[in-house]
This record gives sequence, structure tokens and C-alpha cells, in this order.
Amino acid sequence: MADYIPKWHRELGIFSKIKPLIIVEGNVLDVYQYPVEGGISKGSILRLPEYLHYYFKDMGYQTVVFFDSLQGFSNSCEDGNIETFANLTDTKLDGKYVRAEFGGKNNSAASIVRKAVSQNTSAMAIIMTLASRYITSPDNLAQAELDSFTNLLLASLESKDVRIDSGVLKNIVVMIVNKLNDIPVWFYHDNPNVKTILLGVPSREEREVLVKGENFPSFFASDVYESDTGYYNEHPDELDKVQDKFVGLTEGFCFTEINGLRRLCKNERISIRQMPSVIDLYKYGISENPWDKLDENALASAYNDFKKRIKGQDYAIVKTLDVVKRAVTGMSGLQHSSHTKPKGILFFAGPTGTGKTETAKTLAEKLFGDESCCIRFDMSEYGQSHSDQKLLGAPPGYVGYEAGGQLTNAVKEKPFSILLFDEIEKAHPSIFDKFLQILEDGRMTDGQGNTVYFSECIIIFTSNLGIFTRNDMGIREANVTEKMEYSEVQNKVRQAIENYFKLELGRPEILNRIGENIVVFDFIRPEVAETILDAQIKKIVSNLSSEKRIELVVVSEARATLLEKSLGNLSNGARGIGNIVESLLINPLSRYLFDNAIKSDERITINAIDAKNMPFSLDCRRGSL
Repeated sequence: MADYIPKWHRELGIFSKIKPLIIVEGNVLDVYQYPVEGGISKGSILRLPEYLHYYFKDMGYQTVVFFDSLQGFSNSCEDGNIETFANLTDTKLDGKYVRAEFGGKNNSAASIVRKAVSQNTSAMAIIMTLASRYITSPDNLAQAELDSFTNLLLASLESKDVRIDSGVLKNIVVMIVNKLNDIPVWFYHDNPNVKTILLGVPSREEREVLVKGENFPSFFASDVYESDTGYYNEHPDELDKVQDKFVGLTEGFCFTEINGLRRLCKNERISIRQMPSVIDLYKYGISENPWDKLDENALASAYNDFKKRIKGQDYAIVKTLDVVKRAVTGMSGLQHSSHTKPKGILFFAGPTGTGKTETAKTLAEKLFGDESCCIRFDMSEYGQSHSDQKLLGAPPGYVGYEAGGQLTNAVKEKPFSILLFDEIEKAHPSIFDKFLQILEDGRMTDGQGNTVYFSECIIIFTSNLGIFTRNDMGIREANVTEKMEYSEVQNKVRQAIENYFKLELGRPEILNRIGENIVVFDFIRPEVAETILDAQIKKIVSNLSSEKRIELVVVSEARATLLEKSLGNLSNGARGIGNIVESLLINPLSRYLFDNAIKSDERITINAIDAKNMPFSLDCRRGSL
């Protein structure tokens, strides 16, 4: 791996010999590690123009110069080049520069470039930096700009070969742009003399060269490295594990960011063993990851804790905790090459009021000690075509740019959290493109250009898909009912979800990212409804006792009325039971306490509930404690 040559470098080696004009686009503001010995040491970290200077000098080019629209032509890497360039192009030196502006027909930078590459006295490489800034708009050129690009086009046609001792080199122009469409399309489209080379973020192999090569000791303070290196010389496998984890966690990072990690690692006196922890410090400003501090004993009892709050959903609880345990044990994503995906992905489906949101809140409290770490987004609010800007932030120049995005702001504030996207099917389809990137890469760039990381989040989607379908007449009808066995409910709901993403939405790739993490919640069955009702009555009794010193007794007849009405409202799940308790018990009890000026220190016995006549009322008996 130490001899790995980046793909773009190899492309440059092939096409610089046959193409007189090369356009380099993409990650051009980054730094790069020089991969071979030559005019500069192998492993040197260089900005792209410097990299290209040494590359062309190593190839045998006699004159290598830079151009930018502020300074003109120069070369700060090596003395002598600019004088040769001035003589060959019949231009005047101004200190260390040949001053020239880009726009214009005669004596412009482009006309000088044309003259330079059409001579055959000295092998010439001209590197035009920041070329995206030469013109205001590629679609609306001023005449001077049009003349300049015409001169560059002619330069690509008139470039000469130059014989040197080792062979023949072609005079070459390299234009460095951020994006190819920053320059006019007609300039490069269908021009056989032009080659475009894309620089992406560093590949895994490039990052491995940086981390495992000559530069590895530079990540650490010298005394820290000397103290640690003895152990790792004897245990090279352990060193490989640390380095591989660091390389995996820096997926999507540019070399400038990795170089920043290197300085941060040294400044914070990080040990070799703790090397991956510097990434959390860089991303979130913390060195201790809350996931690493989770109490495994607490998770061992999590199933019983969940059952206290979520009734009748044993399968959903087990499936949810499996995802969490996979994250805690470091098993998430082992089948993938990426280390930056979210900690877990869950898709909660099923009838309303069955505990989907409550499960997410319980999970947040269990993992992070606070329900507020469950950040909920009602996706019905993101149904418009521009909703992705509301979620992720508007681009520069648009209304709301300064405010940022609701999702990205929330994750920046709480990077360790549960993200709950409620009723995901109500979101505009364009938002799914953003979700795909989050689920795959674990990061997103907001409208302000800041990278937001989702790799420490668990993402939960909820949906009512599959509960109802439409028949051939377009009429809405139940797809599943509480009379069905759970296995049938599960199969029908899962099938409806697959049909929605594959056939209706036409986005099967979203379903692929979710995988087998679709969790179907069951209907609230009668025996479960009774348990939920008793739990709610018990909570009311407990709160009245602790907060008002009122002892409440609900006799069996009153309870039977509540149960009868609750069982008749199971289509709304646990939420429906709560509505029954509120309307038949809490509201009339509040009225009774107010009308009788009861504030504390009494016993209230509810003998019966009148659920037939409005307003509902209670048959109560008072007594002192």
C-alpha cells in the first residue's frame, strides 16, 4: 500500500503525454501527499499547484509556471523558471511576476499562454490556478473574456512537442477549476485536445498511505510516540486495528481535514491506542463518546424496562434492542466497508396508537438518559417540493439561509440522539434523496456548507403504510384488522410497504438501505388493552396521592365501565384508551373536585361512572384520611 498511486495521478501520467490541455476539477483546494521520490520527498504534503509543479519537473519539463488573475504569471517553487518564461514569450518581468490580465485579445494572459505553448525551445507546463474565478458567468461572456477563451482554444490546437534528452514532451496547459461548468461549455465540449480529470475526496487506499506510511509518527507528540511504539512493534496486529479504524472513520474526509486531525492528535497528546477518539473531538468537540460509556448491565435489563412502558409489543421491543446491542458491541455495519453510517436504522410500521413514538422516546432515555434526545420531525410539514431547504437549510442567497436547516441544526446541537421521522410517507419525494445520503454516508452538508455527521445517531422512521389500502374503485379500505393474527398483520404491512417504495414511489433503493429493520407493531389486543387501562388508572391514583394527598379508589363497577368503553375504541390503540380515561374519568373527577372544593387530605371512592348521559359524571363517596 505504501507504493499506491492515486487514480487521478495515474490519469495525469497517461494524458499529459497526449493532450495539450487538461482541466482538473473537484477537490482542488485540498492538499495531497506526493506519492513518489523526485524533486521533493515522497510523502510530502502539498497544495495542488505545488504538487503539479513537482510532477511536471519530475517528468522533465524545463519551465513550469503558475497563472492566477490577481498576480499574473509566477513560480514560487523554483527560481529561474519565470525568467525563461518571460524571454520565450517576449514579456516583461515585474519583480517575480509577469503581470497579465485574463480578459482581452492582445497581450492578455491567454494570448501569452498561446505564445508559450506554440514554441518548441523549452518544454513548457502552465498551471492556471483558480480558473473558476476568471469570468463572471460562463453563459454570458464579455467580448474580452470570449477572446481569451478563444486564444486558449487555439493554444490547445497549436501546442508543440519539445525534444529533450530523455525523449519528447508536449507543451501543456492545466486549468484548475472547482466545477467544469465554471468555464464555457463550448471551450471543452467535443474538443479532442482536452482531457478532464476529476479529483474526489481521498479513497481508502490514499488515506491508508497517509496513515500507515512515513507520516504516521507525525500524528503524535514525539515523547508519546516513543513511549507507545515499543508495544506496537511487538504487536503489529494491534497497530493495524487502530490504523484501520481511523482510516474507516475518516471516510469522506479531505486531506486538509485529516491533516487537521493530525495536528489535533499531536496537540492533545493523544496516544496511539486513542487515535480514533480524535475524530469525535474533531466532529463534536468531545473526546469521550457516550456510546462507549453505556452501561451494559443497564442494557441487559432494558427489555423489562421497555415492557413497563410499551404494552403488547414484545417483538418490536426485541427487534429494537437488537439494533441497539449491535451498535453498542461495535457490530453495526460490519458487512459494509463504511464506518460512518448511522448507528442504527429502524422503520416502525403498524396501526396508530400502538407505541411507535413511545418506543423511540424510551430508547432515547435508556441510551442517553433523557427523552429530549429523541428529536421528532413531523414529516407532514415537509410535503412541499422545497421542503428539503427547510430540513437542511437554504443555499446562499435564498431566504432563510442564515437560519440553517431544522434537521442539521438539531443534529449539530445534539449529535448523540434518536432522530424520529414521523409518518415518513407524507414527506415530499425529493427529501428521500437526502435520506439516501444520510443512510449511506452518515453525513450531510447543510446550506451553509457545514458538514453535519449522523454517524452517532439512531434513525427511526414511523409510518402507517399498509394499515389501509385503496381498492380498484379508489375507495380506502382496511388492509389489516385486529381480528387477524399478528403474523398475518406483519406480512400484509411489510408487503404494502414494499409495494409503496418499489411501485408507487419508484425508489426501491430506500427500502434496500432500511433492509430487514422494518418493525411491525401489533394491534392493541383486548388483554393488552386491559393492562394499559390498569396502568393508566394506577398512574392517576399515584399522582393524586403524591401531589395532592388524595386517596383515590376506583371500584370494580367503575373500572368495568372504563374497560368496556376502551375495548370499543381499540381502533385508536393506546391513544384511544387514554382518550376514554380522560373523558370518562379525569374530566368528571376534576369537575367533582372543583365543585366540592376538595384540595387535599381526603379519600374519594368512585362507585360508578355514568357513560350514557352527557356530560359524563361520577358516583363518588367522600371520606377523610
